[in-house]
Amino acid sequence: MKYAIVIEKAGQNYSAYVPDLPGCVATGDSIPEAEALIREAIEWHLAGLREDGAPIPQPSSHVEYVDVA
Repeated sequence: MKYAIVIEKAGQNYSAYVPDLPGCVATGDSIPEAEALIREAIEWHLAGLREDGAPIPQPSSHVEYVDVA
């Protein structure tokens, strides 16, 4: 599965979250670190859902960039 992630500058670090997985978040000192940590967080989040017998949300978010002059 391929989930969209959002990484935002948050003061002195970066925070990441997954729109399709509420509560799945991570922070890192850099964008690459935040991306690596959110990847781990997604794996743990999905493992926890499976363990609890909860449904796994299908990826549904769509990400696009818009150029603005």
